Amino acid sequence: MTTIAPDQATGAPSAIGTTTITPGAERELSNSVSLRETISHTFTMAHRGLLKIKRTPEQLIDVTLQPIIFTLMFTYIFGGAIAGDVQNYLPIIIPGILVQTVISTSIVTGVQLREDMAKGVFDRFRSLPIARIAPLSGALLADTVRYLIATTLTFVMGYIMGLRPEAGIGGVVAAGLLVVVCAWSLSWIFAFFGVIARSASSVQGISMIVLFPLTFLSNAFVQPDTMPAPLAWFANINPVSHLVTAVRDLVNGVGIGADFGWSLVGAAVIVAVFAPLTVRAYMRKA
Repeated sequence: MTTIAPDQATGAPSAIGTTTITPGAERELSNSVSLRETISHTFTMAHRGLLKIKRTPEQLIDVTLQPIIFTLMFTYIFGGAIAGDVQNYLPIIIPGILVQTVISTSIVTGVQLREDMAKGVFDRFRSLPIARIAPLSGALLADTVRYLIATTLTFVMGYIMGLRPEAGIGGVVAAGLLVVVCAWSLSWIFAFFGVIARSASSVQGISMIVLFPLTFLSNAFVQPDTMPAPLAWFANINPVSHLVTAVRDLVNGVGIGADFGWSLVGAAVIVAVFAPLTVRAYMRKA
């Protein structure tokens, strides 16, 4: 603390200490934020997203109940017809359910982003001395927790039902990380919809129209060679099919193949295309 005392020669007050106050007219103000500060602000906003989940746990219904319901329903309904019995179907269906559940969860990113913008929350963020990109990047980071929960519950349900991965815990962890990375890349698409759409319901509607054909017209539940020729052709080139195959290979002990590489390439392309589009659209409104 600076102490003020009268000067012995002139009697005028003087400061005792090392603190120097620079006049406002002489200060150099900066409207830029460093990379370190941006990262710090991003983690702060991610913490805000986790607090929202803590205070409204019903937001986790999709990542807690959906893996359980879908695993039970699809396994016991289609297991006997497709694979002869449930045990033989589990190595096929669990990776498919995992991919479908986790990438469907990424829709929430765009929906919640649109809700925050509609409520004026982002207008409040604009008045704060934080990086303008932090609310967006923080939301994307916080949603990775949702993907991890959905991934864990899907594998737990599969284990309870009798799945014993040939690759062991290492293959399961690798498969889970691959799905989380790909889901995070897809969340940039839905975040873009969240920024440009007019309502949260429209974001959800648009996202489901995009996602449903990709998940069901794939090899997630049945082999493409059982489909009509046009659908089989689409299923074979479907990026979701490559991801499902990569996850199956990792879980069932086949190892890393071409589908693993294609999945990562696809994720990188999505981020390279939609991240700049989303940030540009967001900056115009933020």
